[in-house]
Amino acid sequence: MGMIRFKIFPANPHHRAISKAVEALEEGKLIIYPTDTVYGLGCNPFNKNALTSIYRIKGKSKFDTVSLIVKDIRQASQYARISNFAYRVMRHCLPGPYTFILPATREIPKIMLTKRKEVGIRIPVSPVTDALLEAFRKPLINTSVNMTGKGFLYDPDEIAEIYQHEVALMLDAGFLEEPIESTVVSLIGDEITILREGKGDLSRLYE
Repeated sequence: MGMIRFKIFPANPHHRAISKAVEALEEGKLIIYPTDTVYGLGCNPFNKNALTSIYRIKGKSKFDTVSLIVKDIRQASQYARISNFAYRVMRHCLPGPYTFILPATREIPKIMLTKRKEVGIRIPVSPVTDALLEAFRKPLINTSVNMTGKGFLYDPDEIAEIYQHEVALMLDAGFLEEPIESTVVSLIGDEITILREGKGDLSRLYE
């Protein structure tokens, strides 16, 4: 069976589409969904088979940090150790197009832990991810649909074609506005280190 594709309005996603996406997540399947940056590839972080599929598809290894989408900084604190310094930086920038790398807590599944025991935290400005988190009641794995050798993927039809045999469901919001990947920032050791400059304004990190 191929991928199910739901056309949605990103500002007001239909309840049925969200419910079907959550069903797929609960069954250990992969989904594609729009964020405030680019389309994301996600799964249930507590399903080992689903995580293994994400690593295989994206060609990731234990040296690559995988990110979680969470609903707020309070939920993030279950999965990442957030110092007072990190909290102040994150409070200025989130929700927004940033991924913050932080020390992981023991709540993170072992398969996700790098040797440095770090995790990425995302809190997008996105009614779609808000609705998914509200219905799923767990964090969501977040990695972009971009793949080595395929270039930058922004066309929903191309994304669907590439992932049609790997992903159960796609929430298709059409072409996203400003499809630029998130700014990735390490806050390890209470120091701001820019790992990737993306959509997030760097000046906000220092406010």
